[in-house]
Amino acid sequence: MGTRSLGRLIALTAMLAMATAAFAHHSFAAYDVTTTRTLVGTVASIQWANPHVTVSVLVGPKDGGKLQQWNIVTSGPAILKRFGWTAESVGPGDRVSLDCNPLSDGTYGGRLHTLTLLANGKVSRTKLSPGEK
Repeated sequence: MGTRSLGRLIALTAMLAMATAAFAHHSFAAYDVTTTRTLVGTVASIQWANPHVTVSVLVGPKDGGKLQQWNIVTSGPAILKRFGWTAESVGPGDRVSLDCNPLSDGTYGGRLHTLTLLANGKVSRTKLSPGEK
């Protein structure tokens, strides 16, 4: 094998390794994508940072038990800005209703689809509805 062929093989191997890592990072395998759960609670914190914005919400269970802290992952800041979000769109203390795909393992977490501020009814989405462009 010549030097040029070896260089191409190394470059191809590196590109495949990076593609595999990117695919694994953006996998939805951790979430039950067949289920959408609606949660109502109070925002405890929001981490407006790459690679994903994370909203932590305190949710009171229906049976009146101990508050559950749900960590809900969204898209990155740049994508949320395209949907009209800003770092001030939602903050600690805001009462919200949100729709998410819960984590498959049953822990308190999920992937956000929509978030509604209960004070004013403003809906913030993280993806297009079917048929939208």
